Amino acid sequence: MELRQLQYFVAVVEEGGFTRAAARLHLAQPGVSAQIRQLERELGQRLLDRSGRSVTVTEVGGAVLGYARAALAAVEGIRQTVDEYAGLLRGRVAIGLLSGAVIGAFGVPSLLADFHDDHPQVEISLTEDTSERMLAALHDGALDIAVIGLAEEAPPPGVSLQMLIDVPLVVAVAPDDPLCADPGRTGVPLSALRERPLISLPRGTGLRGVLERACAEAGFRPRIAFEAAAPQVLAQLAARGLGVAVIPEPPAAEESGLRTLQIIGAQPRGLVALAWRTEGPAGPAARALLERLRSGLPAPR
Repeated sequence: MELRQLQYFVAVVEEGGFTRAAARLHLAQPGVSAQIRQLERELGQRLLDRSGRSVTVTEVGGAVLGYARAALAAVEGIRQTVDEYAGLLRGRVAIGLLSGAVIGAFGVPSLLADFHDDHPQVEISLTEDTSERMLAALHDGALDIAVIGLAEEAPPPGVSLQMLIDVPLVVAVAPDDPLCADPGRTGVPLSALRERPLISLPRGTGLRGVLERACAEAGFRPRIAFEAAAPQVLAQLAARGLGVAVIPEPPAAEESGLRTLQIIGAQPRGLVALAWRTEGPAGPAARALLERLRSGLPAPR
């Protein structure tokens, strides 16, 4: 029995098939299949059921799976211990990020590049997704760190936060929008948007959650006409008269052809935070990168 066979077995189970496991391991699929067949011959039992559309573990395979993971974890622990004594940092860190346009403003790419220069043997993987799915991935251990939008200030269970952005949201419209008929008007109640087409981030994002909750508190469901993945695009759609955007106030709004109005009464806020599991990332590489991000990212604004 070889360690790589256990690694291949665990990968196939986690990926639900040989092809995806081979891609994850950067190996040819026939080689992965051959090694697992060899493992099954050595053990005298089938570990995987290949009869369905996806590969699943047999009863014996399920019993073996925990031991295989424990063996791989033990070997990784040995490597990490030796590396720590040698002053080296290795491993893999999985990060989830909001849209690139937002993240660029935080300087995350530069922080990651500097970390990579200091620790070239650490593999960093980036995922761009909705905040809702990134939070689920943090809980499952698929992500070590994430920059997420929040629907409310209280951290989700099991997650710690460092706030990066905490700003009031505004109503953004084209200058000729009916809401701007009164040139002296500086604010509107959220209820004024009851029948208006709204422009929003997709479901699962923090900003969308804030908008839906605020509208519910005002007694109506928002009528979403357009969705886009970045607040900058929402502002551009609003500037062309395609609807009303509820967004963090953009810089130089007048220059971009937008008119912004404060929200009277309710005070929904745009919240973006660095997030990680409360018990901390499992590996030393992830812990080191989290420390770098926490010290290098900006204070709330």
